[in-house]
Amino acid sequence: MTTATARNVLTPDALAMLQTIAAAGSLAAAARAQGMVPSALTYRVRQIEDALDVLLFDRSSRQAKLTPAGNELLLEGARLLEDIDAVANRVKRVATGWEPQFTIAVDSIIAKATVMELCEHFLEQNPPTRIRLRDETLSGTLEALTSGQADLALGVADLVHSTAIHTQPLGDVRFVYAVAPHHPLANAPEPLTDDMLRAHRAVAVADSISRGRGVTVGLLGGQDVFTVASMQAKLDAHLRGMGCGSVPECMVRDYIDTGRLVVKTTQQAARVIRVSYAWRAGSQTSLGRALQWWLNALTSPATRNALLERHRGG
Repeated sequence: MTTATARNVLTPDALAMLQTIAAAGSLAAAARAQGMVPSALTYRVRQIEDALDVLLFDRSSRQAKLTPAGNELLLEGARLLEDIDAVANRVKRVATGWEPQFTIAVDSIIAKATVMELCEHFLEQNPPTRIRLRDETLSGTLEALTSGQADLALGVADLVHSTAIHTQPLGDVRFVYAVAPHHPLANAPEPLTDDMLRAHRAVAVADSISRGRGVTVGLLGGQDVFTVASMQAKLDAHLRGMGCGSVPECMVRDYIDTGRLVVKTTQQAARVIRVSYAWRAGSQTSLGRALQWWLNALTSPATRNALLERHRGG
């Protein structure tokens, strides 16, 4: 069939219909969900199949099982529908100045309670913007922004060498080497040597970057590693004595004060990193109103400090 015929049948409604069939598991169930008679739904599916000269569903069973070609069309169709939504969102933003959706990538080093309070203040205005939060770690926090999956990134520790990205500092974070009081290293003589550390399992946070190898911090060659998904999970593992390693002092201060973690000195100097927030560049007049609100909120030193310091502990 010609490309024009394929274009005629691959409409947004048709792609959404295929998604409904795949989710429902059968043509009959999908027809009920669509408010159609099964024969009409079957006819529309055959139109698409004829136009593409492929079979989209395996009809050898009562279930609507996708063929490999059907699965590919479903995946690409979902991407096309997202692109259509994105175009509509951009048009709406031009008309109103408000982003229909505003996504924030939040690194696991950031105090989640403070982020929630900021979201609460933002939503109290009843803006026509939906807020979406993404949990990220290490390089993944910046990648979410640079890949267009986020509009604002909180907790970027990477050095940014791009004129397309603006950054401002949140503050400096100091790391301390901490173990549970029942961990073998708790009573070991200081400073702890690399050989002493290498003999014990380290707890590491997985980089959430989707492409490339990501980064690892503070691991020694040959050391056993327990990898977790977030800084909070790493802290939990430390408290249970499941491993050792460096943790942000701001996150563990309460646990140190109450004796649930013991700080040890090592031969390596304590690590201090500069943590920033970042957004994609643009003139002030081109910034969406949601982004303007968040950037204005982040000018407050108290807010920036709270994002790094107000972790729930003890």
